Amino acid sequence: MSVCLCVFIASGAVSFVDDSLQLLFGLRFLMLLSGILSFVSFLLALLVYVLMGLTPMVPKRVFAPVALFFLAGVLFMCPALIYGGGDWVRRGVVTDWVISLCQLLLGLGIFCRVRGGWKFRWPVVDDKYLGTRPFSWLNLGGFVLANIFVLLPAVAVYLAVCAALAVNHFTAGFLTLRPSGLTAHVRQYARNDGKTIELVPMMHIADADFYQKISQSFPTNSIVLMEGVSDEKHLLTNGISYKRAARSLGLVEQVKTFKPQGETVRADIDVDQFSTNTINLLNLVMLFHTKGLSDPSAMTALATYSPPPNVEQELFDDLLKKRNHHLLETLQSELPQSNILIVPWGAAHMPAIAKAIEEEGFHLVKTKEYTVIPF
Repeated sequence: MSVCLCVFIASGAVSFVDDSLQLLFGLRFLMLLSGILSFVSFLLALLVYVLMGLTPMVPKRVFAPVALFFLAGVLFMCPALIYGGGDWVRRGVVTDWVISLCQLLLGLGIFCRVRGGWKFRWPVVDDKYLGTRPFSWLNLGGFVLANIFVLLPAVAVYLAVCAALAVNHFTAGFLTLRPSGLTAHVRQYARNDGKTIELVPMMHIADADFYQKISQSFPTNSIVLMEGVSDEKHLLTNGISYKRAARSLGLVEQVKTFKPQGETVRADIDVDQFSTNTINLLNLVMLFHTKGLSDPSAMTALATYSPPPNVEQELFDDLLKKRNHHLLETLQSELPQSNILIVPWGAAHMPAIAKAIEEEGFHLVKTKEYTVIPF
């Protein structure tokens, strides 16, 4: 327990300094040491947590916070990454900095409590804090029951709530995660000149019934602006397929099942407009989608892949911003041709598209729900 507490404090201190250096100066020379200490501290905390159930000698009021801190840190990460704002990388570092600071303060607070001050002496945890009974069935039973019926259900509910919040936040409410399934909110926007635009949040894989109902809901006199990146120069070596994922979940692919009514117009860009870094990353991702982790070539590609600087920003610019810009240009050119335009694009595109058409004078008039994936 003394070793656990000391390593816990050291891990928090090194991580705090490492994150501070990265935020202030972009330096990460302590990253390896921080990772090793964090891993060892986690293993020691896990060991002490198991010992808390096996023997009443471990003082729970002292070591329960240490043992459960890593779980609490992971749980804190969820809402922080959802609502933190800014780019993902910096958001993660800032969150880790806060967690490291809390770990350091908690460790020092427990040290001060068990030592009665700041004077260091080994062992850190005195015998007076230890229980007298080496084993108790009541302690073991209570520990097991608390984990099974309190801790695990609470964590499961918390993660489910975070997942629902994330889906709602990142799609601006176009998708909703409920106990019954994943629901899409199709929104119809209208303008004073009689023009209407229907935004239909799509998924690459879904229940077949969803695609059929959506397809049949489109008016025959509408223009449907279709999503789908072309690859005229064959830059994607592995293609784009979600067949394995769909089959594993008992779902179907959009490209195979979605057959909309009305006049269809392709409104997407070609792969050659993506950056080289994005293309390389897509090839790696689709290699796993098509072949899985058991394929040696996939594992080799993963082991040798080195993410270039700012690859995340390039990825979002290519997959979202460039394609949204091209879609909105196509939408403007097609508006004079029809009073009803339908945009069945991925849910991640919807927040920016909705904002853009609202700035053009369109306002929300109707919303209809469809079940994308029933649970």
